[in-house]
Amino acid sequence: MFRKILVAVDSSTDSDQVFNEALTLGKQNGANLMLLHVLSPEEEGYPTLPYSTLPGLTMGTGMPLQEDTIKDYLDQVEVFKQHGMRILKSYFDKAVAEGVKVEITQKLGGPGPTICDLAHTWEADLIVTGRRGRTRLSELFLGSVSNYVLHHAPCSALIVHHQFEDKE
Repeated sequence: MFRKILVAVDSSTDSDQVFNEALTLGKQNGANLMLLHVLSPEEEGYPTLPYSTLPGLTMGTGMPLQEDTIKDYLDQVEVFKQHGMRILKSYFDKAVAEGVKVEITQKLGGPGPTICDLAHTWEADLIVTGRRGRTRLSELFLGSVSNYVLHHAPCSALIVHHQFEDKE
C-alpha cells in the first residue's frame, strides 16, 4: 500500500515513537523511508540570536555590538545541525538493521511547509509525524506542525500521539 514514507523527527523523545511507527509500516509494506529533520527556530533547543545583536545595532551606547556574539550564535547553530544529523544517523542505522531501505535529509525552514514540500517532491505516499500536545491557546498563537501537515499534505498523514505512562 505505502511505497514511500516520509518520517519527520526532531530532538524530542517523542520522535522515537514516530520512528518506530514508521519503521513498522515500512517493514509491513516493503516501503522506503525518508527521515527528515527540519532545522527550525521553532524546535526546542534551537539557538536564538537576540535582536539587539544584529550587525549595526547598538545598545543605547552608540557603539556597534561585537561580531563575536554572531560568531558564537553561528557556532551554536552548527552544533545543533550536527546533533540533528546524529539523530538521523541513529534512526538510519536502526532501519538498515531491520532491512528497511532508508534515506536521511536535514533541511532549514518552517517545519510544516518543509515537511509538505519534501513529501511533494519526493512523491511520498505517507507522512508520519508526531504531535506535541500543546494547549489550544498555545496552538492558536504558535500554530501546530501536525495541524499544518494534515491540511496541506499532498498525501496521507499519520499523526503519532505521545504515549504517557501512568505514574501509579
